[in-house]
Amino acid sequence: MKKYMMAGVAGILAGTLISTQFAGPLLAQEAEKTTNVYEQLDLFGDVFERIRAQYVEEVDSEELIEAAIDGMLSSLDPHSSYLSPKDAADMRVQTSGSFGGLGIEVTQEEGFVKVVAPMDGTPADIAGVEAGDYITAVDGKSILGMTLDDAVELMRGPVGSEIVITVVREGVEEPFDVSIVRDTIKLTAVRSRVEGNAIVLRVTTFNDQTYPNLEQGLKDGIEELGGLENVDGIVVDLRNNPGGLLDQAIKVSDAFLDEGEIVSTRGRNPEDSTRVNATEGDLAEGKPLVVLINGGSASASEIVSGALQDHHRAVVVGTKSFGKGSVQTVMPLRSDGAMRLTTARYYTPSGRSIQALGISPDIVVEQPPRQPVEEETEETPQFRSEADLRGALNNDSLTEDERAKIEEERAAAEEAAKLRDEDFQLAYAIDLLKGLSKIGD
Repeated sequence: MKKYMMAGVAGILAGTLISTQFAGPLLAQEAEKTTNVYEQLDLFGDVFERIRAQYVEEVDSEELIEAAIDGMLSSLDPHSSYLSPKDAADMRVQTSGSFGGLGIEVTQEEGFVKVVAPMDGTPADIAGVEAGDYITAVDGKSILGMTLDDAVELMRGPVGSEIVITVVREGVEEPFDVSIVRDTIKLTAVRSRVEGNAIVLRVTTFNDQTYPNLEQGLKDGIEELGGLENVDGIVVDLRNNPGGLLDQAIKVSDAFLDEGEIVSTRGRNPEDSTRVNATEGDLAEGKPLVVLINGGSASASEIVSGALQDHHRAVVVGTKSFGKGSVQTVMPLRSDGAMRLTTARYYTPSGRSIQALGISPDIVVEQPPRQPVEEETEETPQFRSEADLRGALNNDSLTEDERAKIEEERAAAEEAAKLRDEDFQLAYAIDLLKGLSKIGD
């Protein structure tokens, strides 16, 4: 017994000796790193003092420090940034669904401000700003080289005031100016309507009203069509949706899933990883689902479309999404400011990251550019049918009810054709639902 104990002690001593031999250099390296960090902080303090004492104009020390913090964060990636107390307050208002501004979600790409998406019905949307546009100047002042927060601050202003932004658009040779009148942006997170026998849920953003709006919109659509048995299917329109709250994306995905993973996030440390699974209950009770996306669909929109696509619960239609696969955590700081820091990447249920790749639709459908409406002229050929001919025989094989039914179906087909001219992608999605519904019958 004593031998075993001694052997144990010897082993422990040997282990301690080996550990010490290896730990020595490691501790020295850590000490050297710490020394380097303190040297760099001393350098920062030296530069700060020289700027404050010798810059050609007097500077505000608080603003200088905030700019340094923002520069440190914005050097990491396009989505990490410092939020001043005012910016932090504005962000809290935005996620509640009402704020002042132009109505565009922007990011920064190689020094340029890029429009992720204009929000439906906002001043920017009405003025014709499109996803993918680059903003190069505001009121004639170049914003190249500015931080994203500074550029956004330049675009803010009193409600009712006018702003002119200079836009560079792919396919347009020269930059052009767009005049926009700032307004209070009141976002309805989800707008619902009925098209034929399909329910269209237009999700414009993911704020704290998104899931309640979607649930109510779906309920209203089912009631309008006289019950779920009369519904061909549902279109979830996520086009130009720049994202928002992660928990709302999870709830919207869960609304149409009975089980399985919705999304996982993986941070720097394995213990920070999370995995979220669906709960039982599909609001659509298995009815066919089509999700519409485009290059303006980002972040939370990509979580929803990726989850429903991986589970084969929906057919994803449109064009490739934006490709923002990172998670930002907003951390409160002193003086009511905050720090927006990228803390994780998110992954779809199949384990794919969409960072910089986006969600590829199951069916690629481009939205044709709008064409000017041509007025009918006398030269436009007018086609006539048998019924227009003088003395044509009547169709005596149909009852009045059957005639009315045919006329109703014809009117519905004409409405569908009209929708194709107005919104080809949506019309395609509705036609697809109609086909899927027929197969399911």
